[in-house]
Amino acid sequence: MTGAPEARPAFSLSIDPRALTDLLQAPGDIRDLALTLLHDVVTARLFGARLTHDLENCRKLYVDHRKAWRIVYIQRPVPANFTHRAEIHVVAVRPRANQEVYDTVRARLGIPHAARAPQPDTAHQPIPRPALRPYPMPGLPRPRPDEPARAVTQTLPAPHPGLEPRSEISPPAPFTAS
Repeated sequence: MTGAPEARPAFSLSIDPRALTDLLQAPGDIRDLALTLLHDVVTARLFGARLTHDLENCRKLYVDHRKAWRIVYIQRPVPANFTHRAEIHVVAVRPRANQEVYDTVRARLGIPHAARAPQPDTAHQPIPRPALRPYPMPGLPRPRPDEPARAVTQTLPAPHPGLEPRSEISPPAPFTAS
């Protein structure tokens, strides 16, 4: 083989048996993408984003481009006699819909569920319109209200040397604004 050498694992990997069931029950394309992402994490080519609040010790990976599926894992220390410096422990591989993956992680780690504030139902609320601005919109200058309108005359640039105006075309009449 002439490809690049295979990257050595920087971390050991453990998977919660329920997370393994999650992985096996996931659609085939999600499963393949998840395994590729886990390989990149174990070889230290990829690190998931940290979660917040009661899951602050966990990290997440987006499995698919729609960000519908998540891998949630913990990076935890290992005993001194291990060959790797830390362990990647996969807690869940599930869809994000309705916070399902995070609720599952809390249950699997024994973290009490923090009450979430109810989300407002925005599906049937009208979209707010911007208010009229107290100042004019940018663009062309506007005359002051106390200034009378002036006539505007249009002047054409001088013709390019060698291009004389043709006699059958008459010059345009001056433009006046009303």
